[in-house]
Amino acid sequence: QVQLVESGGGLVQAGASLRLSCAASRFTFNDYVMGWFRQAPEKEREFVAADYWRDNIQYYADSVNGRFTIFRDSAKNTVYLQMNSLNAEDTAVYYCAAANTGRITDRASDYGYWGQGTQVTVSS
Repeated sequence: QVQLVESGGGLVQAGASLRLSCAASRFTFNDYVMGWFRQAPEKEREFVAADYWRDNIQYYADSVNGRFTIFRDSAKNTVYLQMNSLNAEDTAVYYCAAANTGRITDRASDYGYWGQGTQVTVSS
């Protein structure tokens, strides 16, 4: 059974940085597109970033482009989300997800596996 376990969330002040981690297991990690999504209170889940190792492609939502970086450590089967210059609008539960689409995607419906989420709260 595929497992995705996120960590690294927390409470920070505006302007600070955080790095989220997602440890993956029980599937061929580099065959999958790895994505990060987030959901703020009373809002729909939204795409944040994705990485597809086989095409060496990363893709970002406009709202985080230039501030967030997604990258993976294949030796550790872990994908990371480095978040810089955080602001209050980044407050949300962040989810790691895996998609076996063979192409990078920002559609939540393409991701068949999800982690449990980690809370990120940015105080202004």
